[in-house]
Amino acid sequence: MRRRRRLLRRLIRLLPLILAALVLILILGLIIKGCGKSKEGSKMVFTKALTKDEVFRIGDEVCTAPEMRAFLATTQSEYERVYGVQIWNTSLDGVTLEEYVKDKVLEKAAQIKTMYLLAKSKNITLTDQEKDFVKAAAKDYVGQMSVSQREALGLTEEIATAMFQEYAMANKVYLAITGDVNPEISDDEARIVTVQQILIRTSTKDADGNRVEYMTARKDEAYEQALRIRDEAVEGKKSFEELASRYSEDPTLTYSFGKGEADPAIEAVAFNMETGEISGVVESKDGYHVLKCISTFDAQETQSNKKKILEERRNEVFGQEYDTFVNSLARKLNESAWSEIGLIRDGTLPTADFFDVYDKFFSKN
Repeated sequence: MRRRRRLLRRLIRLLPLILAALVLILILGLIIKGCGKSKEGSKMVFTKALTKDEVFRIGDEVCTAPEMRAFLATTQSEYERVYGVQIWNTSLDGVTLEEYVKDKVLEKAAQIKTMYLLAKSKNITLTDQEKDFVKAAAKDYVGQMSVSQREALGLTEEIATAMFQEYAMANKVYLAITGDVNPEISDDEARIVTVQQILIRTSTKDADGNRVEYMTARKDEAYEQALRIRDEAVEGKKSFEELASRYSEDPTLTYSFGKGEADPAIEAVAFNMETGEISGVVESKDGYHVLKCISTFDAQETQSNKKKILEERRNEVFGQEYDTFVNSLARKLNESAWSEIGLIRDGTLPTADFFDVYDKFFSKN
């Protein structure tokens, strides 16, 4: 809802969950994000034995320790580049950030393998040009590492080539399944409005953080106060900003949002206001609001929202087929092998980013 949310969308593989809540890197980048949501029926289960260098098997595909070290190293490098090495001191409810990130890296690596298998089941293959891109990307990726860095990962150019091939196939099956999704989204559907608000709350929180509604008399007082503030705003003797600074119980003055992103009562009013118009008193679950329309149509934000809506539609279509497919596969995790893989702390962490290298060769082609 807030403008700050726009910054989050620019970090394609970096989704901050706030430091105290453990920031999460979504290592899969553009198309994997949001697809194939985890379900109880799709967790890894024990089947056939794995060797000590095999971290998991899904279907007839195995993910090896060097692959997992490479994915984890990419994520570790992303964190440290943004937050510094001290980020790994973060923990929540006894769970360290390293443990949390490892779980997410494992989940996303399994998604890549699953999508690769899905691509093969649909007889999707890479073109000769795409195969050349795969080889070039692997050479570039491994070439950015020193000998000691490659040894720390156990990575070879052959392994990297297989990783880039599978990721390219994962992208390709996504595009094949979502190719018929209508890309046309109207300005009205994607419209972003910007409003300022003054909020008089009708609830508080107890010592445990639970919501406590005001009694009827106090709610009536809040409503009467909101009416008086609204009248002052319409009179114009004081600016809306001044009134908000004095009375509003929300520290944020300005909000930008699209349809479905705000409280329904707020949306119903905000999307029918004219620029500069001041609303009546609007009741939501948070309390009584007085709104001022700043912009009825933000062209740049609307274009960005069109892309977001289209991505959500594609992910929904893809997710339906993905979930059915993944639930048909046998899965096994080698907990012993996975427990031995962790962050690199001895100075041999490579800064080469697997997904950046992939984009370098595939995004413009």
